Amino acid sequence: MNRLFLAGLAAVAASAAALAEPAEVNMPVLVPLTGPVALEGTSQQNGALLALRNAPAGVKAHYLVMDVDGSPEQAVNGLERVLSRGPVSAVTASIFGPQMLAMLPIALERKVPLITISGTTDITERGNPYVFRFFPTDAVAKVAHARYAVEILGKGRPALIYQTTAYGQSGATQLRANLQRLGVELVFEEALDPTVKDMLPVLAKARDAKPDVLLLHLHQAPTALVIRQAAAMRLGLPIVAGSAAHSPATAALLDPAELAGVCTETNAAPAAGGSPALERFLAQYREAFGSEPDGYALGQYDGVMMVLDAAQHGAGNAAEIAAALSRSTYQGLAQTYRSDGKGNMAHGAIIMCYDGTGRVPRIVKSYENVTGVLAR
Repeated sequence: MNRLFLAGLAAVAASAAALAEPAEVNMPVLVPLTGPVALEGTSQQNGALLALRNAPAGVKAHYLVMDVDGSPEQAVNGLERVLSRGPVSAVTASIFGPQMLAMLPIALERKVPLITISGTTDITERGNPYVFRFFPTDAVAKVAHARYAVEILGKGRPALIYQTTAYGQSGATQLRANLQRLGVELVFEEALDPTVKDMLPVLAKARDAKPDVLLLHLHQAPTALVIRQAAAMRLGLPIVAGSAAHSPATAALLDPAELAGVCTETNAAPAAGGSPALERFLAQYREAFGSEPDGYALGQYDGVMMVLDAAQHGAGNAAEIAAALSRSTYQGLAQTYRSDGKGNMAHGAIIMCYDGTGRVPRIVKSYENVTGVLAR
């Protein structure tokens, strides 16, 4: 056997060994596990962890979890810290809009994709090619929110209570615009700080404006407080709430009777199952976390899985993953995802309603491909 042939065999063996090496993905999880959006952040964390533990064949996922509380400063510090430790493929980034807005400049400078489920419209309106949102932006969700109240419930005198945060401002802006397109004006609106616990004063003022429906765009804990106190004062109005009301964690804070007449917009209803893949997700989630998943968990699961899918198909670093997410279509468990050119990957929303007998709402209306992106 001559030396040239042996060298050739060695090269082939080395190449085969290289091909057998798994793709390495380093994806830190930076989410708020304490503070005003701890419930939402916990769901986001669980979805990300389940996806990272389900990395597809040929992909090895590395990650750490960091609680970024609820402040922009904590989010920025957390992102700087994980980026200082070595190459990062992508980051599971906070659901909280103010934190996302603060993290964007760092992601742009370091060219690292942020995978989020934040609904705040503005995060994908700043020309940053490194943000990817796997939950309907308020510009999509509030189409469903407003149309269901006006077109399906037939209401024409809505009152709105929303949060003072960037998240709240974003949703309120989109609701006003969509109501105006439907020929309806708000008869009352007021913004609340997330720390407010006594909702009776704002509910009393809303009632005095004589609305025929109450719209909410609040975080999970304030949503539960408003619904409970509205039931206690016998407000007698249907409530159409933001996505916070769909979560099992929110429903667990309320009696079923208090949820009667409450509807909510969101991206998906994972607890309802419906496909073998979704049933497997449900079983794994319940076993891992001992609770029911919500749309936040499922949206983040899909986002992380799309990153891992990109790695499986050859995206070897942050730039290649960003490019793959920008141009690919991915069939997730909740929706089909495709970028609209700004990083908005989800394009539809559903409406779910509680009937007052349990804490599991049912889907009553779907608004698919609101943006038209999937029909291009």
